[in-house]
Amino acid sequence: MNLFMTTGTYDFMKKMREKHPNETMVLMQGENTTLLLHETEGKTIFQTPRRYEVVDGTGTFKEKGFFVFNNIPVTDEGRPIFEHRFKNRAGAIESEPGYVAFRVLRPLDSDTYVVLTEWESPAFFEKWKESQAFSKAHGKPAENAGEKRPNIFSGASYITTYKAKPEDE
Repeated sequence: MNLFMTTGTYDFMKKMREKHPNETMVLMQGENTTLLLHETEGKTIFQTPRRYEVVDGTGTFKEKGFFVFNNIPVTDEGRPIFEHRFKNRAGAIESEPGYVAFRVLRPLDSDTYVVLTEWESPAFFEKWKESQAFSKAHGKPAENAGEKRPNIFSGASYITTYKAKPEDE
């Protein structure tokens, strides 16, 4: 499965989605931009998208809530370690109230992975961040005595957030 992203004006992105009703597309509004996601097994209809391969994921995007993009730059050497951690995760997020969907996206044109979650509202995301499940999922793995862990990150991670369907507000 692949996921493609593109940005533009809200009206243009909305028309693009309406023009392709049989495609899985999610329209969302950020603080300064509108983003359109296209999740597909095939090629995208976007001209110049950011391109990702879905490494892991659960749930179905509903385009009704709050989207959190955890952008994580990873070194080339760190990619297998990073992906292994997600493929062997506990899966605690799926049972959290307000959870909708989750994707781990491998970048095809950069070093920045995206861990994308959809929540019913920002309040549910905030509750998740305060939960024991979040602490467990984001805790550091146990160190083996005397073993130095490689730094798999090529830069600082950062979060971007979006809301779906601003016309419904």
